[in-house]
Amino acid sequence: MAHRSIGQERFGFGGRARSSSSLDALVTLIDWSAVTALLDPLYPATKGEPAWPPLAMFKALLLSIWYDLSDVKLAEALDDRASFRRFCGFSANEGTPERTAFVRYRRLLVAQKLDRSLFETVTAQLETRKNRLLRGWQPDG
Repeated sequence: MAHRSIGQERFGFGGRARSSSSLDALVTLIDWSAVTALLDPLYPATKGEPAWPPLAMFKALLLSIWYDLSDVKLAEALDDRASFRRFCGFSANEGTPERTAFVRYRRLLVAQKLDRSLFETVTAQLETRKNRLLRGWQPDG
């Protein structure tokens, strides 16, 4: 089964500053190893073109939920938005999944009964992180 490698920049542009977004901060708040452990068996393409990495696909589905995007709009946003590409692990110079890849991947998650547990894992981590941040915050007095 063929697998894709993503996230490798082909060209570097010296001196070009990368703007950051809230997604860049968010990606560091989640322990992706717990999600990856659940996703590892899911490299869906068995024939045809190489499969997209499961974690990148799952991160894209998170974006579709958080930003209320259809599969078509998600594919367009991944082509267009640097912050979405970085969040999912795609470099600026490589292709991204088309809309039907998201449909197939979502069906696979549901068929494997992983959809709810994966989203709950991420939500629980973000809630825990939020609670830790709030407990450590002290108002100016």
